[in-house]
Amino acid sequence: MSRISKDQVKHVANLARLAITEEETDMFTKQLDAIITFAEQLNELDTENVEPTYHVLDMKNVLREDKSKPGLSREEVLKNAPLHQDGQIKVPSIMGKED
Repeated sequence: MSRISKDQVKHVANLARLAITEEETDMFTKQLDAIITFAEQLNELDTENVEPTYHVLDMKNVLREDKSKPGLSREEVLKNAPLHQDGQIKVPSIMGKED
């Protein structure tokens, strides 16, 4: 006995705005029935003592702990800047003037 009818396949095709032939309806009915049969086999498995999983791999946080630490001093930063003025890094203007 088929678990899905031709009418159900036609209904789903209509909802998806697909035009399917009668031959395609037969083919999809058989294919979907095979998929449902395969999925129903999963109900036969004993999962009583199986812990639910959220990912197939046992994932752990591999990132370092987020701890604050002091950065570079202003003087150290300005040593690496080609131009600086009044404790600020000086960069070329990109707005306001057109050459």
